[in-house]
This record gives sequence, structure tokens and C-alpha cells, in this order.
Amino acid sequence: MILVNQNNTLIYKEKTYRCSLGINGLNKSKIEGDKTTPVGVYSLGKLYVRTDRIKNLKTNFKYISILKTMAWSDDPKSNDYNKLINIGYDHKERLYRNDHIYDLILVVNYNIEPTIPHKGSAIFIHISKKDYSSTQGCIGLSQEDFTEILLTLKPIDTIKIIED
Repeated sequence: MILVNQNNTLIYKEKTYRCSLGINGLNKSKIEGDKTTPVGVYSLGKLYVRTDRIKNLKTNFKYISILKTMAWSDDPKSNDYNKLINIGYDHKERLYRNDHIYDLILVVNYNIEPTIPHKGSAIFIHISKKDYSSTQGCIGLSQEDFTEILLTLKPIDTIKIIED
């Protein structure tokens, strides 16, 4: 299990990692656009990788190469809300980015099965900015720490996000 707390700390296999969280902190009642990280215990979803940038990733996850047309729907009115979509236009949750924060994306299964409109979308573990500045609600890790965790993390593992 991965444990994340409000002190910008992620603990996995008794090792502590620095992480970034939502700019507005943690929230037990997350809603779309509130820029918080949702409190709770969640399973892990699919792993997406910029395979043009990250080569020979060692992980127990079968991963999906990120393509230029991939995005994540954050539109609560869409039938595809909180799901991967294919686009032919610019989108704020485009997965293929010029910066490196989405070079690795592990989906946190928050508000998935069932997906409830307006409850929040696109909660990922992804690469943090160099200064670990806050996210829009995701969990950011350095690429080095993320790839280290992915060496032993299993698809059946869970993530627990707690307020201390």
C-alpha cells in the first residue's frame, strides 16, 4: 500500500518520499475543479508512459504508450467524464505534453466505477515539477522516485490518502 499524507509525504515499503499535492490541500468531499487531492483508499488504474522519453521502464504494470491524441475528460456533462479520450484539438488535460510531468501517469481510481458527475476527475500519480509545486489535485513525485516505486508496485496495490 502507498500511504500519502497532508505533509507532502508518500510512504511506500517503509521508505518516505517527498511529493506534491493539490494546491488547496486534501479533501474528503472533492468536487471538480476544487484543486484538492481526495482523501480515501483507492485502487490503482492504468499506467501511461511517454515511451519516446522513458525507455526500458521496469514495472509489474502493463503500460500504454501516450499518443499525441490522448487526453482525460474533465467535462462533467460528457459521457466520457473521468475517462481517457482521443482528441484532435488542444485540451487542458492532454496527456502528451511539452513539459515532463505526464511522462509517467498512474491513474488513481478515484470517482471511477461508478463515475459521478462533478465529483472530480483526472486524479493521477505523475512526475512533479522540479520545485515540487502544488498540483491541481494529483500526487507528484520525482521521476527517480516514481520509477523506483514502480519497480515493485503491483496493480493490486492500493493508495491511501489521509489527513493527519
